Amino acid sequence: MPSNRKVSDALQLQPRDLALLRGLFESRVLTTAHATALYFDDKNDAANKRLQRLKTCGFIGERPRRTFDPSVLFLTRKGIKQLESGGVLENYPSFDLPTLDRRARVSDLTIRHELEVMDVKTAFHLAVKATPVRSIAEFSTWPLLNEFKAFRPGRKSTEVVVKPDGFIRIHETEADGSKFERTFFLEVDRSTESQDVLVDRAGCYFDYYRSGGFAMRNGATRENYKQFPFRVLMVFKSAERRNNTAARLLQSEQPILKQVCLATLVDATRDPLGLVWIRPFDYREAARGTQFDADLPRETWQYKRQAEREAFIEKHIQKHSILADE
Repeated sequence: MPSNRKVSDALQLQPRDLALLRGLFESRVLTTAHATALYFDDKNDAANKRLQRLKTCGFIGERPRRTFDPSVLFLTRKGIKQLESGGVLENYPSFDLPTLDRRARVSDLTIRHELEVMDVKTAFHLAVKATPVRSIAEFSTWPLLNEFKAFRPGRKSTEVVVKPDGFIRIHETEADGSKFERTFFLEVDRSTESQDVLVDRAGCYFDYYRSGGFAMRNGATRENYKQFPFRVLMVFKSAERRNNTAARLLQSEQPILKQVCLATLVDATRDPLGLVWIRPFDYREAARGTQFDADLPRETWQYKRQAEREAFIEKHIQKHSILADE
């Protein structure tokens, strides 16, 4: 029986293989379904055969799992060395191999979160691929590559580091041939953070925009910040938590009306370019003059579930596509 070394030497890595290895390097984990959709045009047989070859040759590994759990793939040290030797990692931060090995050994809770991020990324790629006039120029999911410093609302003494779950650039071509770009940051809610934390994070994005930080990242001056708009996509496991965040963004010291778009994970993975996103402004308009109005004074800050609110908001709120212009 041939050794893994001989099998590895016999395998000619294709551009698609290198793209897959690079994707694993950046995202840390992928399921077989993610890899099939992103790198194999949704062709299951081709994906399964090639992934098995890459595993046999030691370029990718598979996390331990229970019988009915999805296969979760990760990049091995050998895969990392292959990318290094090919110069693929030159534009990434420099890490030693032990550090990268540790990066692959994280808790199941973190893995579940990162797989949800990849669910959103995969849905975006499939949706954009179905529209010939659009393309994804970038969809980065390594927080370190997209982090920035900003001030939280009302706290201008100390900057904090914000590490987005994703950064997205979508290119679109008009009928006359002109092209333009839409830019987004992605936050996939873990459902473990308080509403105060979510509001503070949204405020940091607003500060990053208004202070000109994002403009400077794009090579411009702070004064030209209006030429570099972006939206923040916040994805939640439930409509209830989505609505809670929308209401709190309206009640914050510096209300955010339209920069943040919110959706449930189900909607964001089902139809990410469709009419599934709401803004705090839309929540305000739907709830205005009702018992759910965000401007009404609170009797208590203690949270109480309001099933009737979720039904009312879902029926009356206007939803948008993130590709719609203001």
